[in-house]
Amino acid sequence: QGQEKLSCNPKKENGTHVVLCELGNPMKAGAQITVDLELSVSGLEDMGGAITFHLQLRSKNSPSPSNASVTVTVPVEAEAEMELRGNSLPATTVLPTSWHWVEGSRRLEDHGIKVEHVYELHNKGPGTVSGITLSLAIPHLLGDHVLLYLLELGTQGGMNCSHHPALNPAQV
Repeated sequence: QGQEKLSCNPKKENGTHVVLCELGNPMKAGAQITVDLELSVSGLEDMGGAITFHLQLRSKNSPSPSNASVTVTVPVEAEAEMELRGNSLPATTVLPTSWHWVEGSRRLEDHGIKVEHVYELHNKGPGTVSGITLSLAIPHLLGDHVLLYLLELGTQGGMNCSHHPALNPAQV
């Protein structure tokens, strides 16, 4: 008839996290009740696409076939907003039209004007992320001519980086 809050206790049972809720004791024969559960579960970022709950109504009285269980699968959707920030040093570069790449030279100045690009990938949350792939396409050729000589590529913060085959071909 009325609404009551349940007293629930979490515990481990056979390596599984179990939440036991006492519905009433004693309960009259033929009683019907409706229970709405609200669960708060953390650490779902790496759970995949769904989480499964096994629900069972058990009586402390003698076992009966009405102690059936039901499985409920709830989809998991992690939410995180990523932001890519970048800048170039210098901010503007004008390549001279008369400049020519010096074949075989190991001096940096013979391979063009130094331009540094810095990118920062930020997670604005609320969830954590893993397995992110960032692909940067940097134009290094203009026809058959070298536009930018790609010297090096580095990362910070535990990221892995795969290098482009055109990276520092003259080993400057």
